[in-house]
Amino acid sequence: MTATYTAKDITVLEGLDPVRKRPGMYIGGVGSSGLHHLVWEIVDNAVDEAMNGHATEIGVTLHKDGASITVTDNGRGIPVDKHPKFKKPALEIILTTLHAGGKFEGKNYATSGGLHGVGASVVNALCKQFVATIRKNGRRWQQKFKYGKAITRLGRGPTARGTGTDIFFCPDPKIFPKTEFDPQLIRERLEVISFLHKAVKVTFDDQVNKQKDVFEHKDGLADFQRKILSDRQAKPSHDAMFMFDKEDARTKLRIALILQWTESTDETIRSFVNGIPTTAGGTHENGLRSGVTKAIRNYIVTHKLTPKGITIAAEDIREGLTGVLSIFLTNPQFQGQTKERLNNQDMLAALDGAVRPSLEHWLNHNRTAAEAVIARIILAARAREASRAASAHITRKSATNNRLNLPGKLSDCTNPASTNSELFIVEGDSAGGSAKQGRDRQTQAILPLRGKVLNVEQASLAKVLENKELSDIVTALGCGLGKQFDISKLRYNRIILLMDADSDGHHITTLLLTFIFRHMRKLIEAHRIYLACPPLYRVDIGKVTHWAQDDEACDQIIKKHSKNGKADITRFKGLGEMMPKVLWQTTLNPKTRQMMRVEISDPLAADRVVGELMGKDPSPRFQFIMERAQEARDLDL
Repeated sequence: MTATYTAKDITVLEGLDPVRKRPGMYIGGVGSSGLHHLVWEIVDNAVDEAMNGHATEIGVTLHKDGASITVTDNGRGIPVDKHPKFKKPALEIILTTLHAGGKFEGKNYATSGGLHGVGASVVNALCKQFVATIRKNGRRWQQKFKYGKAITRLGRGPTARGTGTDIFFCPDPKIFPKTEFDPQLIRERLEVISFLHKAVKVTFDDQVNKQKDVFEHKDGLADFQRKILSDRQAKPSHDAMFMFDKEDARTKLRIALILQWTESTDETIRSFVNGIPTTAGGTHENGLRSGVTKAIRNYIVTHKLTPKGITIAAEDIREGLTGVLSIFLTNPQFQGQTKERLNNQDMLAALDGAVRPSLEHWLNHNRTAAEAVIARIILAARAREASRAASAHITRKSATNNRLNLPGKLSDCTNPASTNSELFIVEGDSAGGSAKQGRDRQTQAILPLRGKVLNVEQASLAKVLENKELSDIVTALGCGLGKQFDISKLRYNRIILLMDADSDGHHITTLLLTFIFRHMRKLIEAHRIYLACPPLYRVDIGKVTHWAQDDEACDQIIKKHSKNGKADITRFKGLGEMMPKVLWQTTLNPKTRQMMRVEISDPLAADRVVGELMGKDPSPRFQFIMERAQEARDLDL
């Protein structure tokens, strides 16, 4: 640090240097989400060509190295002629300059996902190789780039038939810790594109796994809805689907919507703006919800279906609602470059005004489906009130204001209100005993569990509320569960699942995560849930002790330190075998421990996986095990 601060200390980043300096501002981070955002940016440019009627085919190739991608389309091709002001080919300007593109004036693209002219240039900036090949004017043109800078001039190649753009890129490992792409993630995104743009043929060539997929869905959103229901194993309350697809000639706003109520207890709306998934929702989703709620209320009042003694809430109306909302507008205002949320305030009234009368009309002309929907909503209202009564019973026993009502097995900390307070949910009384002796009593509370907890994916809410182990967890946390959940009443800052580092421990962890995901998901969304990483092995070599969490880590330690002497290996059968001092040193001490924070990057994918692996149908589990059988070298049985 220097005492002086003058003009010479000011740094001006030029060209694409800001992107390389702060990539998180442009792609949200350099983890897996940011890495795949590079693919979405280039693919979205191809989609923009398709949605404006200039392309009918989009192709993505994941090359054999798993770390490079080629995206192709048969659109018009990026312009290659020289820009009249900058005297450089338009292609080079677009790929090396922020805020340069053809989507600002609305002349070349009526609707588009790209708005700021930064997408392709950001990808270019973050790649060690970037090659643009253009088919235009009967020729093939090509230019190469590195780290956002042109390393060749635009070259005119041999004659070429048709038009289009091919973009090859390879992310920079100096920016991204991991540069291998996830084929399944790309495959799912491309199939979604084929649902939203049913006139477009989308191809994915996965050269890593030698698999090629062609996606064409002539029924568009209807096919998408069927897939969502299948993936979530959700049973529809009625066969009829509410479908809406209209464009306002004056505003150019097009709304495509499909809705269906299911027997699931949660609401699942997949929303998109100009083909881009808005995973964080926004004003269009809020307008949709408002329109649905008003339409249902009007129908209930008009047909005198209001149940006696029960108040129907908006959440009852939307419980089990599943559907897809896709809108196209000329000037979308997204929250951030990653475009996860729509902020256009006028979309609230636009969606409400479009959905409400159309859904009312549909209900009046599909009375069988309407009766099933209303019966489903009344059932949800009754269940909500029953849940609230049961949850209130548990909450009355909670220790938010009365420490005497805490579960007897809980060894509380002296200062749970501290920002460093932690609740360790521990497997077994033996491990709980070691943890109680080894912990920091001021900030660390211990709640031991007895055996494997209930699988809530296969149980009713009543059974969940009756389960002693889960009831103790809810009481200790103090924040309720389900629709009565209130995170402001949470008694601890972090909840840490501490189980043995073996197959039984992993199973118990999975059961607890399923419970939290289904009934306390906001704890995960608020980044309050962690997994402890206790060692499975103690490896003594010479006078040095090493700790290994699994077989692979143990083998690596032995290999690395074998020259220092013979390895003396101790395998812990459980946490209860550890001395309190050892458990503190390896697992409890914030300065020396390792933990994993539980996050949900894709709620729908998480919902599907939980349903498949923990649900009543065993076939998805069997398929999962068989597909990964080769990954299991030694089973801990």
